[in-house]
Amino acid sequence: MDCAALGDPLVAVGSLAGASEYWLERATFTLTEDASADRRAITVASVDKAVAALTERVERWPIAAATCDDVLRSVDPAAPALPGVVSESLAYSTLQAGPEFARWLAHRGPATVPDIPDPVQVRRDGDTLHIAFNRPQRHNAFSTDARAALLEALAVAQLDSSVDEVVLTGNGPSFCSGGDLDEFGTFTDPASAHLARTRHSPALALDAVTSRLGAACRAEVHGRVLGSGLEMAAFCGRITAAPDAVFGLPELALGLIPGAGGTVSVTRRIGRWRTAFLVLSGQTLDAATALAWGLVDALA
Repeated sequence: MDCAALGDPLVAVGSLAGASEYWLERATFTLTEDASADRRAITVASVDKAVAALTERVERWPIAAATCDDVLRSVDPAAPALPGVVSESLAYSTLQAGPEFARWLAHRGPATVPDIPDPVQVRRDGDTLHIAFNRPQRHNAFSTDARAALLEALAVAQLDSSVDEVVLTGNGPSFCSGGDLDEFGTFTDPASAHLARTRHSPALALDAVTSRLGAACRAEVHGRVLGSGLEMAAFCGRITAAPDAVFGLPELALGLIPGAGGTVSVTRRIGRWRTAFLVLSGQTLDAATALAWGLVDALA
């Protein structure tokens, strides 16, 4: 790829056996045709074909791609979640005001968000709090009302010390397919959108619950686990995936980056390099690969 311009995403390509430590560490990620457990590398069937596909996507969405690279490099996975979530949100709002997102909105056209009652179902069984996304007809696409209901449920786990287990699931064919695309663009003011994301953040709420409960805050995922669905699940202390689960971060195709805390939560699990690959390539992972990468902890 052409990396002459400052800030262009850089992909180091070659055999992992011959790759220098310098490039492995500093590249956005390294492609290899060799099997590798190194989280800085991604094994592909053909490096040449992978580079061609990545080049096409980065050339189509160069601003979002470069911004993604910048944000991922700035995240410290060992640090508290708040600084990373705020940085991610500021970058996300910047892209919401940019030409690539505007192009996607124009292509999508006007949209109406359906009114679906009870977008999140909550029940308590002893000391266990069960939280289920409940928009199955839309693969539990995450909406504003779902966010409000999820935050209300998580507040119980944060404030009631007798809750010693939280289980996050999704009703219907999928866990959560990401943000409801029909809602995208409803905030005309990116600054206000940033404040809404950070002041009413499921990412920070889940991080707080996991800080208290550890692996007892768990996500049980199946079907589509995409975008914000993956980002939120990754904040849980444990993820169990059904065999049909499919994982991905598709935001680049909207001219955006992950905006539900994923640059923090997913990076904590698989490192910035493989997180960057998921965003820039748009590829999805099956459950077995997600387990091998450490994105999930167990298969159901």
